[in-house]
Amino acid sequence: MSDELEHIGTPKHSGRYPWGSGDNPQQRNRKFLGYVDELKKKGFTELQIAEGLGINTTQLRAQKAIAKNEHRKAQSIEAIRLKDKGMSNVAIGTQMGLNESSVRALLDPEIQARNDVLVNVADMLKETLKEKRFLDVGEGVENHIGISNTKLKVAVAMLQEEGYKVDYVNVQQVGTGKFTKLKVLHDGTATYSELLKNQDAIGTIGARSDDRGRTFSGLGLLPPLAVKLNRVAVRYAEDGGSDADGVIYLRPGVKDISLGDRKYAQVRIQVGDGHYLKGMAMYKENMPDGIDLEFNTNKKSTGNKLDAMKKLKDDADNPFGSIVRQKTEFNSKGEEKVVSALNLVNEEGNWSSWSSKLSSQMLSKQSPVLAKEQLGLRYDTKKADLDEILTLTNPAVRRKLLETFADDADSSAVHLKAAGLPRTSTHVILPINSLKDTEIYAPNYRNGEKVVLIRHPHGGTFEIPELTVNNRNKEANGIIKQAKDAVGINAKVASRLSGADFDGDTVLVIPNKQSGPTRVKTSPPLEALKDFDPQSAYPAYEGMKKMSGADKQNKMGDASNLITDMTIRKASHSEIARAVKYSMVVIDAEKHNLNHKQARTDYGIAELKAKYQGGARSGASTLISRSSSTIRVAERKDRSAAKGGPIDPLTGKRMYELTNESYIDAKGNTVVRKIKTTKMFETDDAHTLSSGTPMEDVYANHANRLKALANDARKSAVSTKSIPYSPSAKGVYKKEVNELDSALNLALKNKPLERQAQLFANTLVSAKRQANPDLEAADIKKIKGQALMEARIRTGAKKQQIEITPRQWEAIQAGAITNNKLTRILANTDLDHVRKLATPRENTVMNTAKMARARNMLAAGYTQSEVADALGVPTSTLNSSLE
Repeated sequence: MSDELEHIGTPKHSGRYPWGSGDNPQQRNRKFLGYVDELKKKGFTELQIAEGLGINTTQLRAQKAIAKNEHRKAQSIEAIRLKDKGMSNVAIGTQMGLNESSVRALLDPEIQARNDVLVNVADMLKETLKEKRFLDVGEGVENHIGISNTKLKVAVAMLQEEGYKVDYVNVQQVGTGKFTKLKVLHDGTATYSELLKNQDAIGTIGARSDDRGRTFSGLGLLPPLAVKLNRVAVRYAEDGGSDADGVIYLRPGVKDISLGDRKYAQVRIQVGDGHYLKGMAMYKENMPDGIDLEFNTNKKSTGNKLDAMKKLKDDADNPFGSIVRQKTEFNSKGEEKVVSALNLVNEEGNWSSWSSKLSSQMLSKQSPVLAKEQLGLRYDTKKADLDEILTLTNPAVRRKLLETFADDADSSAVHLKAAGLPRTSTHVILPINSLKDTEIYAPNYRNGEKVVLIRHPHGGTFEIPELTVNNRNKEANGIIKQAKDAVGINAKVASRLSGADFDGDTVLVIPNKQSGPTRVKTSPPLEALKDFDPQSAYPAYEGMKKMSGADKQNKMGDASNLITDMTIRKASHSEIARAVKYSMVVIDAEKHNLNHKQARTDYGIAELKAKYQGGARSGASTLISRSSSTIRVAERKDRSAAKGGPIDPLTGKRMYELTNESYIDAKGNTVVRKIKTTKMFETDDAHTLSSGTPMEDVYANHANRLKALANDARKSAVSTKSIPYSPSAKGVYKKEVNELDSALNLALKNKPLERQAQLFANTLVSAKRQANPDLEAADIKKIKGQALMEARIRTGAKKQQIEITPRQWEAIQAGAITNNKLTRILANTDLDHVRKLATPRENTVMNTAKMARARNMLAAGYTQSEVADALGVPTSTLNSSLE
């Protein structure tokens, strides 16, 4: 082909010969479109044309659409101008070189509205970026807002022509070691490094179009139902509020603050126009006249009740700074209205599904014998899981589950959680101050048995109380009888749990053996910590800069690692007390504006770090603390198929290749893009992270065995072949195939929400570490679920996942679905349900007779533990069966 492409530039785009020298806009766009059409007629491919213009094919398509849109808009303006002069459609067509039907289309307001879609979408994006600094515009956003993928891409390209910028950022999927790449639009004023530091500011588009982009309507939380200030009483420290710090007592029988059939819930409640209450809500009889809510706090009275409350965030989509669920009803006009002032974060029954595994932070402070036993049980469970997956007959399902298993095994190697001891479970703590310092109300456990409580952050065995179960306490049975996942303790016991309060703090409850190497060790509280009050000891000085939330998380992690390393290396109690006091100041520094720098000096933290971590500014020094420590590596992506694929077929190891991408920082320097990962994820041998102590050897061996399981799973996944696609089966199962297609399309609308959930997960995990640290795949899934639930309320998405029916499963097994489509379906469904379809089994643990007997016994006043013992089932099975 002898013709050559002249690099003449694109509309408002760079090039040797920029568009528009002496021409009007209509001529510029017409010239560009004519130029592209002429090259096509000469046989040039779209790729060749794009390369000749110095752009990629996506930009070419976007520029063509922009040019067509602007050209048509210019034509419409001209047609309307001539019409206003009194010219007929035929005359207008003659003058403009168009036929009469084309003129009619240019003058039709309905058609013009459709043709203005690109402008509408671009304007919507601009308006959204006035409220949200960064915006996710990646895959699935078009489904989410109700327009085509092409229109979204072109609208984004239009904004780029105006100076807006698109960047790509890898957001780590918490705990899995994998990354989700987000395509982010912003106004162009932020640097790439600012984007990396503010990933939690990446928002979703809070609008939706029901007419394919002609108009958009805002979506978000419905305005919360507020309670009046005169209905709220505050019980301050001097009134005894410290004994129930964080609890919001509710008057029973009041509709707008009813818990329904629950006994307790973690809530946010708006008070007046600008404040809210945060804490655990539970009922209380004999409330003062006119008072429906009583908020308990350890603060002293200032004379203004609002000072004890939090200020609402300046964000209509998230005024409480938390993911909440609202109670709503539809009125006779079909309008959705909020009917409860209780905005739910968690409610009774939610905590029972939280992890019962033992964190390395806790178990590493026990005996190596106990650690080895519990880690061994964890490995055995994972190995049995892998063996079962390998027996599945559907290859696509087997491959997907193997990939998921491998990711989870890698995550487990990083977080090093061990199997929980028998009957270990997470419970939220509630105040029952009539209990003795040695007692606990725990209806899921046997009356009179000994249990220990573990809360994070966990300083040492001196913060583990051992208590005797007392399920006969009158106060507790009057308030939280048969609580599904709550325990009652007094305020003194709570203070021993790293200074816990009652606003939603949780503990692991563990029945404890009374002797032997597998007994959980406890020790008396450290005298040096007795009556230590960080707030009075380290108040801020005038003009002191307040600690940020991000800084608090970093310093708290650093302090926690120091305490762990000191414990493993047998530091003295007096030294550990210094580190714990410092951590107590840090944990309250942001909330109460404390002088944490002075505390660091007073307690000689630099000296402790030098002694136990190798330097005054050194960090984690043992495998336990190093494992999940963050490191940055050059940005990479899965190895391409051309280079051998993302998995080494011989070893099962994940394989990567560098992206070699860089950016210009604020100082004008070229910086190689990096991503966050963890030290354990990056090493092939966990022993390289160990300082050589016996406890570290136990954990290193465990991590290496998990890594080997992950590689075995990937090797099997790579060698698994797909079921051949069968067009005839598609005909037989036409109805089921159409149902799955429809369900997949609906699921894809949620892709932006899934990405947003990852962002939520990264911030929520950080906020929840005090209550439940070292979150792994199963825990992260629950946090994502909360974020997705909120997002779906905002977007109106009604279906969360594809629910595969038995008949649809038959179609899949018969090959009626292509492998590519099945892979996408499996990425948007409940894999546990799919696994049951692939390996059907009966669950007869709780049959009808047993459930009837259980209900009768509970109605007669027996506790959950007593009923579970009588039926020979775990309390968790009892509670889940009776849901």
